[in-house]
Amino acid sequence: MKALRVQKLSDDLSGVELVDLPMPKRGPGEVLVRVRAASLNFPDLLMTQGKYQFKPESPFTSGMELAGEVVEADADSGFAAGDLVMGGAKTGGFAEYAAVPARSLRLVPEGISPAAAASMGAAYLTAYVALAELGGFEPGQTVLVHGASGGVGLATCDLAKALGGTVIAATHSEAKLAALKAARGVDHAIVNTGRFREDIIALTDGRLCDLVFDPVGGDVFDESTRCVAFGGKLLVVGFVAGRIPEIAVNIPLIKGFSVVGVRAGEYSRRFPERGQRIMTEIAQLASSRAIQPHVDRTLPLTRWREAFDAMAAGKLVGKVVLEP
Repeated sequence: MKALRVQKLSDDLSGVELVDLPMPKRGPGEVLVRVRAASLNFPDLLMTQGKYQFKPESPFTSGMELAGEVVEADADSGFAAGDLVMGGAKTGGFAEYAAVPARSLRLVPEGISPAAAASMGAAYLTAYVALAELGGFEPGQTVLVHGASGGVGLATCDLAKALGGTVIAATHSEAKLAALKAARGVDHAIVNTGRFREDIIALTDGRLCDLVFDPVGGDVFDESTRCVAFGGKLLVVGFVAGRIPEIAVNIPLIKGFSVVGVRAGEYSRRFPERGQRIMTEIAQLASSRAIQPHVDRTLPLTRWREAFDAMAAGKLVGKVVLEP
């Protein structure tokens, strides 16, 4: 089978190669899946550089998230040959076949395409854990979403709107502003370069934001501390900007807001029953069309470099999906 292997770590993807490998053999509790679609996540890019929290030993097959057809499964797994499933693991998705733990898979909701199904898990899990589990989101609240043009950002906008919120989507790019204004779940869109507090004041009539979702860090985090309402929460999701910001604790004390760290995958691993409940809720929302992943483009696996380069350059609006 064809598989995208990280042969060695590198800053420029020079250690990544599409190779021929034997079909994987599933172990105890695993399901063999014929991969139909696999979405690219930012941690996939970071893992090629050794810059993600999880550092698999090279060589490894890249790809955290997939959708496909069950080829083989244990009788007591809850899956049978031919079932359409979605899910994945930390690695292994960018291949024609993958052996995936049964606990990490779920049936694809009826009417959802493989590309959409492969784009649903990690992004919407992050959004749900951030907003509903850790953010204490309530209908009617205002959510500022940074990095909103990315897969996770758009999922957060989509979910926040489905749960009854008012969504302000923020992007670093003027070129993406029109696309964001037209995106599902977005009430307002702004450019978050430089100072944006005055934009937030104008859009909220001075009330500021109940929740701020920040996967960017750096200067965006610094300015966001001026945009959180009293009693609100600043949700720290990542540091795409590169600089890990710092905050003097008197700022959240005086302004009366909380800074909350979000690690959705770790949250699900520590609280597996909650993780299963969250994914069931996400599947139900998708089945009812209350949420819908936004796929920017779908490419064959042979064009993997184009997908990784587009993500690294910030050219995507939503997810990019590879089809083996």
